[in-house]
Amino acid sequence: MQLRVDIMFNDGRSVRRRQELVDIAESIKPKLHKAEVYPKEVIEVIKDPNAFQGCKTQTIGSIEGLQEKSFGKNESLIVDFGDHQVGYLNLSIKPTGSLPDAPLRLKLIFGEMPCEIAESFDDYNGWISRSWLQDEIINIDVLPTEIQLPRRYAFRYLKIVVVDTSERYKVIFSDIHCSTTTSGDVSKVESLPGSVPEDLKTMDRISIKTLQDCMQSVFEDGPKRDRRLWIGDLRLQALANYYTFKNYDLVKRCLYLFGGLPMEGGQVGACVYEEPQPLIDDTYLYDYSLLFVSTLYDYYMEKKDMKTLTDLWPMAMDQIKIALQRLDERGIVKDDSSWWCFIDWNQDLNKQASAQAVLIYCLKRALYLAQVLQLEKAMSFIENKIKETSKAALTYLWNAEKSFFISGAERQISWASQIWMVLAEVLDKKENASLLDRLFVNPPEIKMVTPYMHHHLIEALLLCGKKDKALEQIRVYWGGMIKDGANCFWELYNPEDKFLSPYGSNLINSYCHAWSCTPTYFIRKYFVSK
Repeated sequence: MQLRVDIMFNDGRSVRRRQELVDIAESIKPKLHKAEVYPKEVIEVIKDPNAFQGCKTQTIGSIEGLQEKSFGKNESLIVDFGDHQVGYLNLSIKPTGSLPDAPLRLKLIFGEMPCEIAESFDDYNGWISRSWLQDEIINIDVLPTEIQLPRRYAFRYLKIVVVDTSERYKVIFSDIHCSTTTSGDVSKVESLPGSVPEDLKTMDRISIKTLQDCMQSVFEDGPKRDRRLWIGDLRLQALANYYTFKNYDLVKRCLYLFGGLPMEGGQVGACVYEEPQPLIDDTYLYDYSLLFVSTLYDYYMEKKDMKTLTDLWPMAMDQIKIALQRLDERGIVKDDSSWWCFIDWNQDLNKQASAQAVLIYCLKRALYLAQVLQLEKAMSFIENKIKETSKAALTYLWNAEKSFFISGAERQISWASQIWMVLAEVLDKKENASLLDRLFVNPPEIKMVTPYMHHHLIEALLLCGKKDKALEQIRVYWGGMIKDGANCFWELYNPEDKFLSPYGSNLINSYCHAWSCTPTYFIRKYFVSK
């Protein structure tokens, strides 16, 4: 019997906490691996219209030279750590000149990308909080000193501005380093065979770095922002993890957190907060809640962990039942303003057809799990729903004239609708392959904008046996990020609009983001000779 604890939020919401499941999650909270990382060089950031987002860096000095260089009021320096870091900044500062007769005031600006160093945060006009932009002003009364900032940052570049001292003294930064943290033990990752092409080795390395920096006490979506456990990201991180770090307990922990923290209506929430105690957010995404089923299925297929499957099956089945409540009399997911389904960040995308396909996709995985558990009643129920929803999709969403699936009242044709219908296997393999061919010959206007959606394109191509096309698209998309300077893979990448942001400013975009880490999964599963 599971202990249920009611928790009341300040806004009046309540959730039923399944404490036994949360306790299991907390019992396998990982130990973080730590390392001290030092900057590689002193740089400047300059405007260049030919560079990604109009900014590039160039070396202007050595780190060793900082030992002899002092900085006074309104002077600054920028250091490059050479790669993306997640951790805590340490500074050793000593005065030079006369005795410090006034506090030292510093402004510290952290950037994953050069644009964050070059652009003023004061001009930020995005619609999510300015507080996610990574800067600090600190006042130091006693010098010399050694300090560690209490907040964890995600960055490659650090700009230090001396806002003020006094006329009597300057300061030398005798030591700058980052104490990094991750639960991803890179020593557990096997090297790729020498026969793998160099561009794929580079892509694999960047994917692993992206995943590693997002592996903290949970699988975070991004270490800069939002620093939470999101289920859409978790599903893809887990796939990459199975072929790299093999940290199965971290996947298990995340599944138990979602399983132990249902929303008021029983839904799996979109994300979990860890502090001050694990709590579910009040955001419900139709597709994300269903993908709890898929994530549990993937974990079971990898580990054959019957206890976890048995513990979490009721939550998985609840998501199926809740999702089915959204069907209309035709058996099609209702398309109105009363719901939110993610699918992709394209604001013009109608998500009805994609949601229908995600439902079918997860029903099929739920059926397999019910068969493993030998739940005859559930098996019969799910089999009938697969037939009903698949037939409805072909009857009402398939346009024979266009030979594409349509979505919404405007009968929209998009990349996402076709890709998810392929993954749901509503058509047979030959028809799915033809559908994907038509996508590239006659591409819809409603495109993909995130690595998350591009992942599903690659999955669809591989499902249909199109390995060459899948590899081509991996090289075009993630290879494009590398050409544009990625040292981790990004939350969003649109080669046609490199300033694109769903939040109103590219400064707030996450440039180390979990859902973009899957090239390593594809490379190691499909493109390495066994």
